[in-house]
Amino acid sequence: MNKSLVNAVTVFCLSGYVSLSVSQEFMAGGPLGATNEAGTFVPMSDNVTVYGSFHFAESCTFDPERNLILAMNRGNSGDAPDNDGYVSLINPDGSVHTAKWIGATRDGLELHDPIGSAVANGTLYTADNGSRHLRSFDLESGRPLTAVAIPGSGFINGVGVNGDGTAYLSDTGQGTIYEITASGDVSVFAEGAPLNSPNGVAIDNDGNIVVVNIGDAAVITYDPSGDVVNEESAIEGGNDGVVVLADGTKYVSSVRFGSVSRIDTSGNATMVASGIPSAASMCYDSRQNQLVIPMNPNYALAFIRL
Repeated sequence: MNKSLVNAVTVFCLSGYVSLSVSQEFMAGGPLGATNEAGTFVPMSDNVTVYGSFHFAESCTFDPERNLILAMNRGNSGDAPDNDGYVSLINPDGSVHTAKWIGATRDGLELHDPIGSAVANGTLYTADNGSRHLRSFDLESGRPLTAVAIPGSGFINGVGVNGDGTAYLSDTGQGTIYEITASGDVSVFAEGAPLNSPNGVAIDNDGNIVVVNIGDAAVITYDPSGDVVNEESAIEGGNDGVVVLADGTKYVSSVRFGSVSRIDTSGNATMVASGIPSAASMCYDSRQNQLVIPMNPNYALAFIRL
């Protein structure tokens, strides 16, 4: 028997129903890779390792005290059953510590579709797009703390939180960055150019707000008053994740084109990894000095040692 699939097709003719066999070429999956901005398929670079066991992991963040990675799982993303998002705890080597930490039960928990995430001041923050709330949880116990409703009807996405508990949240659909104070007051922080479907958000070492666009390759830095103080560019566009290291180096992941760019303190960009399918909102593991990149529908995390 050859390597093609044989499908049975029923056709009605004047003499009745006739079953025909139609040959269709069989396709098997290939190694992981991604199509770059130039339209060329790029195999995953050999400095990338991937681990699985997630349900549409969209973002991660790192808890240096426990030396654990927190992975946000979007669950069914609006399909029944609803309110099924959860958080996994992952060891730095990629193995699973706790498959369902927040979300082991639903008693008292509302978490529909967690997207971006951040850790600050002993608190985990996540953008719950399924209910359009910025939710916070106690980092030690996982206990729900606050839920702040976000106005509008776009797609809330990335989040960064500064030292006083002020959160900056992107709405990719509306092209807006919101500011949410520690007391829960919500206001528009930035909108319009140079934002172009803003996605990932991070806080740099000076308390500035760094935003990457999914609509282009721009990496934009705002000061706390909302003024643009720096504009840089990643190697490719379609960006999702951004982290800022202690020395000011930025790393940017492209969810559309599968690359990771490094931007040094002079604004020079280089590509450090490629071919990572759906390279989403990554985090930086400061103890192991590695990037951890959720891979959305691949239900996996990619690890890059720096």
